[in-house]
Amino acid sequence: MQVHVIVHGKAAGRPEFREAIAAARSKGHTILVHVTWEQGDSARFAQLGVHQGADAVVAGGGDGTINEVALGLVTASAGSTGRPSLGVIPLGTANDFARSAGIPLDPTAALDLVVSRPAAAIDLGRIGDRLFVNVATGGFGTHVTLETREELKKALGGAAYLLTGVTRYSSIRAATARFTGPGFEWEGNFLVLAIGNGRQAGGGHVLCPEATVNDGALDLRILPEVPQAEMGQAMASILREGLDAVERRVVSARLTTLDIQAPDEIFINLDGEPISGHRFHVEAVPKALKLHLPEGCPLL
Repeated sequence: MQVHVIVHGKAAGRPEFREAIAAARSKGHTILVHVTWEQGDSARFAQLGVHQGADAVVAGGGDGTINEVALGLVTASAGSTGRPSLGVIPLGTANDFARSAGIPLDPTAALDLVVSRPAAAIDLGRIGDRLFVNVATGGFGTHVTLETREELKKALGGAAYLLTGVTRYSSIRAATARFTGPGFEWEGNFLVLAIGNGRQAGGGHVLCPEATVNDGALDLRILPEVPQAEMGQAMASILREGLDAVERRVVSARLTTLDIQAPDEIFINLDGEPISGHRFHVEAVPKALKLHLPEGCPLL
């Protein structure tokens, strides 16, 4: 195979990553490595892989890198049947998508998965002109992601999000929005919003436990505002156990499209990258990419 590996600059020098590249090359595969330097590099390198006829393009990083590579593949090969498959080497802070998909965290095993197993067609989510592979979040989870410092993530990994959430939950305030989709309508104040193609975000918090990446739909989960006296306990439970900890309060739906209208500006986090606005149109994009996943992947 000809495989283009796009690796986040901070991870390129890790010995285990270099060993993975050497192992794949020793089996006769052509492995071209592109190291990112600035915002947008991952998408540009993915487009280069398309134009150079790669069999697979691999995202070496976290959910943000996967998102950028997926965007590059979709953009460069729009209308083409010869789009390269997508692979993942988990090298990020939390690796939420890889963990929920069962992709090996060992780089050699992850790259071997790409060159040894056929890829499966998966859906993507789209909000406006932006795509997401894993989960789009709003409310409490988005604030935690935005406020977690890089040095804390470097020191603690995924646990950094938990620490930030525990120390900041008292400052979280509910947002207001109206949600409408086919056969669904809900309006009110909410603390947590999750739109899942995948299942978990923010360092292991399971937000959409039933989501699958090849069902042609997205899982919506909304936690309405809770009484102030219960706020601390509810947020602590979510940080430990995900939204299932407050299941009886959660509003759920599985939708192909969703429209969100908010009187005040709200933030939505797409695989770690925030967007903001008052109106959002969300839709599932069925079978948008082919992704190398392990046998028995729980997301299929």
